[in-house]
Amino acid sequence: MANLIKQPLDALKEYFGFDGFLDAQDDVVQRILSGSDGLVVMPTGGGKSLCYQLPAMCLEGVTLVVSPLIALMKDQVDALEAKGIPATMINSSLAHGDQMDRMSRMRRGEYKLVYIAPERFRSASFMRAMEDVDIALLAVDEAHCLSQWGHDFRPDYMRLGDALERLGRPQCVALTATATSVVRKDILGVLKLRSPFEMVSGFARPNLSLAISATEKHSMKYKRIREIVDEHKTGIVYCATRKRVDEVSEMLHDWGISCIAYHGGMSDVERDRTQTEFITKRADVAVATNAFGMGIDRSDVRFVIHFEIPGSVEAYYQEAGRAGRDGEASVCELFFNYADTRTQEFFIEGVNPSYSDVCGIYQFLLNSVNDDFELRLTLDEIKEGADIKNGMAVGSALSVLARNRLVERFDIAGSRAKGTRLLQPNILASQIPVDRRALEEKHERDREKLNSMIEMCYSRQCRQQWIMDYFGEENPAPCGSCDVCQSQFGGDLRKGSESEVLMLRKALSGVARMSRRTVGKWEGRFGRGKIVQMLMGSRSQDILKNKLDTLTTYGMLKECGTATVNELFKYMHDSGLIHTQKGEYPLVTLTPLGDSVMLGKSDAMMVWPSVRKPADESPVKPGYDVEIEEMGFDPGLYGALKDLRAKIAKHQSVPPYVVFSNKTLEYFTRLRPTSMDAGVRIKGVGEAKAAQYLEHFVELIKSYKG
Repeated sequence: MANLIKQPLDALKEYFGFDGFLDAQDDVVQRILSGSDGLVVMPTGGGKSLCYQLPAMCLEGVTLVVSPLIALMKDQVDALEAKGIPATMINSSLAHGDQMDRMSRMRRGEYKLVYIAPERFRSASFMRAMEDVDIALLAVDEAHCLSQWGHDFRPDYMRLGDALERLGRPQCVALTATATSVVRKDILGVLKLRSPFEMVSGFARPNLSLAISATEKHSMKYKRIREIVDEHKTGIVYCATRKRVDEVSEMLHDWGISCIAYHGGMSDVERDRTQTEFITKRADVAVATNAFGMGIDRSDVRFVIHFEIPGSVEAYYQEAGRAGRDGEASVCELFFNYADTRTQEFFIEGVNPSYSDVCGIYQFLLNSVNDDFELRLTLDEIKEGADIKNGMAVGSALSVLARNRLVERFDIAGSRAKGTRLLQPNILASQIPVDRRALEEKHERDREKLNSMIEMCYSRQCRQQWIMDYFGEENPAPCGSCDVCQSQFGGDLRKGSESEVLMLRKALSGVARMSRRTVGKWEGRFGRGKIVQMLMGSRSQDILKNKLDTLTTYGMLKECGTATVNELFKYMHDSGLIHTQKGEYPLVTLTPLGDSVMLGKSDAMMVWPSVRKPADESPVKPGYDVEIEEMGFDPGLYGALKDLRAKIAKHQSVPPYVVFSNKTLEYFTRLRPTSMDAGVRIKGVGEAKAAQYLEHFVELIKSYKG
């Protein structure tokens, strides 16, 4: 362990007022104080910031904290200063003289924590100043920003690995609230951490009740907001656009609710003022776009509402996690209307300009710059000039060109707008060194993230369980408090009886036998209907043709009845034991949890079907000793029988079902009665119908050559 100027528990008590650590904090702090690089994934509300703030007070030197947002830095610095901790921030919101003053004080060791934006490392003067600074630790906050798989990718984060080298490779710890295994791999790779520890603490937030409500109209959304605000008082309403923020906040004001509105169209001063108003509890509700809340330290947020679907599961769970940071029960409700996905698709197109759009904007710049190779046009004017449909794509394309050192953006005196300067005007649009494949891959990744979010909205699996699966936690249990767990689905969420568990394991074994096992996972080969048919011992042509009657699980659930088995499959899907793959054919396969339950390694908490006797479903009337062979379902015969029924019905001017129901025609198709005696044994064939219609159908079946 490094030489410490304070012991961690002493500093914890002195500066933060705590007598002990939250789960996982102690281990993380000890590993950092031992000198190790590390990656910490800890859910919002889990005390992530303390994991680097406390070591900063125990180590000699200054801790640099890389943070993506000025508002986030300000919140953190204000909170630290209130605790008597010498902290500051250095970013573009400060005048040049203030920046130089703070860097001088940093060199003199007057600060313990200094928050900086990632682009600060581009400044040659900043890097020169850092040569005289005793850096104890570099903490990269919101580290998911450096992965293109992360939900808030920031290109400047990608340079942090190089910046670490230029700083002399100080100890480094990366922290984030949401990171899949792919994102974690990216973080470790970009930063090139040395023998790092990885601490991924539980993503589950048992005090949060997650719900997704189908809302077709805005009136339904406003009605639900009113109900939630009346019941829970303090919270955040997230909206996808500035326009929606203004509309919702205006409605809340009309209701007499104290609230603030927060979005990117406001000035820095306005954002600071409104954010402070919410943090200091002068307002009960914040209506905001997704930037609001990063680092917000208000513990009594009792609800988080998403007015529209977010763009990714990561973004959703990070924003939802701003509720209940004091550990008290809180609600998180997402209003889902598929039409709202168009807004997220617009954003995806906006932040992922196509290669042709990048080239088109660059060509417009080449054609339009002055003799100094500069252009003083707004983004909207560039959009019109370059004929770009999505205005967001202009700023994104300029960022791509800037990353490839083809242009730079500069401040225009007396204006909030920025100008654009060509750095290599001799390069033609057809020659720009932009990685076209990388642009396309990021576009596809962002679409996959939105698709996952949509899939979660449609899923009837426990919300927290679904999210835990998404982040790679093994065998997560249902939370018991989300809308799915609280809804009845015909019964209570519970462990099954011995007979129910045996039935479940037989069903899962049937899925396994009709799947293909590859490295580390199962792949589906058949849909649910075929699997159920196999488990029921069906003699249909498809079952026999595919030799599914030779499987060891063939007919294992025949005694349960088709209705029970179909219901069981529904609950298996809801509980995350089986998964239906996307594609032209919805193939069913086991999930890792389903595999574990099948092998008896895990228990299943789920709703269980009511067992019905197979006799209830028998196609023949009770009391008959039927010897009719089931020959399977033939669509051609079924169609011929329906045509015959239609002719008879038309001739008699009656609806087709008066002749025979669809179910009776299905029984005819499967059992193929070739005599009147066999036909009258079938359900749906009464004496009157037999006398009037049956002979026609028997004759058709006898003559059918399909």
